[in-house]
Amino acid sequence: MKLLLATRNEDKVIEIKEILKDLDVEIVSASQFPNMPDVIEDKNTIKGNSIKKATECADFSKLLTIADDTGLFVDALDGKPGVYAARFAGENCSYKDNRVKMLKEMKTIPNRNAQFRTVCALVSPDGLIATTEGIVEGKITKEEFGNNGFGYDAIFKADETGRTFGEMTQTEKETISHRSKAFNKMIPIIIKYIKNKG
Repeated sequence: MKLLLATRNEDKVIEIKEILKDLDVEIVSASQFPNMPDVIEDKNTIKGNSIKKATECADFSKLLTIADDTGLFVDALDGKPGVYAARFAGENCSYKDNRVKMLKEMKTIPNRNAQFRTVCALVSPDGLIATTEGIVEGKITKEEFGNNGFGYDAIFKADETGRTFGEMTQTEKETISHRSKAFNKMIPIIIKYIKNKG
């Protein structure tokens, strides 16, 4: 059975394939479907966006599809950037642009508490099967630490390790990351779906 990852972000594809590597499925990504239209992520929650991405890609591909959406919620910024984490510094901005803007906005703020949240949605061509959520608590650092990962990884220090995701290896990050938690909760649901289809 094929499982479609509803993303063209190669950083995410590598991370997700590693998390799901023990599943008995062939994992394909949206970039393998050049004619698939881009999904407009216009929902005001990460759950809404993940369901929309999975649903539209499942409709187009006729495959079992998994999508995720992640938000960074910073206490001192009233939960911003939240669902708009990927475009915090504006449309078509880079990962670096987002980090620079975040560090600037947080420069004089003592409360550095933040959390990453990921919601996964699993959708078959027949409709929504399930959603799962993963959360990691942490702090926004005052400068960048580490060159690993992507997005905000170099400025998000996880409470569980006292290090930024940028300072962790991929394997270390996977043991605690928000995306890993959400996808790992989804694994038994995928296995059950495959079993029922078999």
